[in-house]
Formats: sequence, C-alpha cells, structure tokens
Amino acid sequence: MKHSVLVIGLGRFGSAAAHELVALGHEVLAIDSDESRVNEIAPRVTRAIQLDATDPDALRAVGAADFDYAIVAISEGIEASIFATMALKELGVGTVITKAATRLHGAILERAGADRVVFPERDMGQRVAHSFSVRDVVDYLDVAPEFGIVKVRPPASFVGRSFRDLALGERLGLTPVALRRGTEVTVNPSPETTILDGDELILIGRDDRLQQLDR
Repeated sequence: MKHSVLVIGLGRFGSAAAHELVALGHEVLAIDSDESRVNEIAPRVTRAIQLDATDPDALRAVGAADFDYAIVAISEGIEASIFATMALKELGVGTVITKAATRLHGAILERAGADRVVFPERDMGQRVAHSFSVRDVVDYLDVAPEFGIVKVRPPASFVGRSFRDLALGERLGLTPVALRRGTEVTVNPSPETTILDGDELILIGRDDRLQQLDR
C-alpha cells in the first residue's frame, strides 16, 4: 500500500529512511532547517522543504496535517525532536515515529505523543556486538531479552546437509525462518532443503543457543 510520509530531519538516519521509502514506492515530503540538506535530497524525494519543524504554524502551512505518517529524525537537539513530535500530534498526524538518543529521551517522547520510539545507535551497537558472538553473522535483530533473529552464513559443517539432518530445533531450539540463495528467498524452508555453499540462513531463537551454531 502506498503512503504519504513526512520525514523531519535529514541527517544520516532521516535521509536513509526517506530514500528507502521512495524506493518502496511511497511519497515523501522531506523537511530540515538546513538548506544544504534540503537541496541535497530534493532530487530524490517527492518534495523537500526548508523550515523549522518545531513551529506548528509552519508545519500546518506545508500540509503536515494531511499526513497519516511522520518520522522525526532530528539529530541536533533533544528539545527539537520533542517539540516537533508534539506539533505533529497536535495537528492530527496519525502515526509519529521518533528517533531517540537515550532511554530518558525516549520516555519523554512517548509522553509527548510519539506512537513509536526508535534507538538507531543502540540497535546498531547491539547488532555489532552480536556479530562477535555468532561466527559468520550477517545481521542480527533483537526480538526480546536474550532472544533474537540472526542472518548467518552456514558453517562448513552445514553445507550439503538438510535442515532435517541438522535438527536445529531438537539440538539447539532454533527455528529456520528463511533461506536466501542468491536473489531467491525461501520462507519457512522444507526440512528436506539441502544447504549449499553461499546460502544465508535466517534463524530465530535464544541468544545463547545461536552462539552454539558452529559447535
């Protein structure tokens, strides 16, 4: 489904979000107080405007109230992200996702009306840390305390064997979610699927069990 999304703050996180939203077919209005950032992203989004996103009147003037979704990705100044979040909710924006720097910042944003708070730096730190815990990890997603989803290159001992042979569920309590082979992705792969060199496995389970994959 195609959406119109307001992205406020065009630092690394905001710009990346705006670019990916456009690639996925959504319409994006990108906003920043820095003219150079606005000019840089303008050719790659639906519309880009320089303004102060903490000013409700300025947001109302550009039609922010007509958006159902907004991402507040302001990098400089905690107060600015709080005020922008409050302004968007007061204008009636249905879903506001806001970037937070700290847990306290996130708690304040929730009180200010943010529907979802994200912690990009913390989440990336967790991913990097888990890359040391699981050999050949490609990516990691925290699901719950001590529980995650990992994308991993299979150990050499896995190659040429089927999921049934490996018995990951019985031995480690891990569930195969998907298998990527080149550009093809198989969701919920069959127990008879044989793992080949170059495949990527997506598994879900407890962190301590994920660390035992290559044993």
